[in-house]
Amino acid sequence: MKVIEESVRPWGKYSVIKDEPNYKLKVIEVNPGHRLSYQYHNKRSEVWTIVKGSGEVTIEGNTEIVHYGDCITIKQNEKHRIKNNSNHALVFIEVQIGSYFGEDDIVRIEDDYNRIK
Repeated sequence: MKVIEESVRPWGKYSVIKDEPNYKLKVIEVNPGHRLSYQYHNKRSEVWTIVKGSGEVTIEGNTEIVHYGDCITIKQNEKHRIKNNSNHALVFIEVQIGSYFGEDDIVRIEDDYNRIK
């Protein structure tokens, strides 16, 4: 797998493996006990496929447990987050579809690491 971009975050890391005009693919790893911010996007939707581990996904305030092989669809403007509540890495593939895929399209509502945007 060729990595185009990699970024370490307080909750883990992500690697961009494909960046096209009409979609973007990321491999996202969430460290044990950590979670992404509760957020939404104005210009994209996402599909997450869990490829390792398990966790909790919250979409619009509704939380469910997810495991290896589960697919989660997040529509544009839906508030969402994922948490790794295990002792092992949680890894998922994120497919972004929309008109813009920049990190500045993240609107954070809650964040464990005090990031504003």
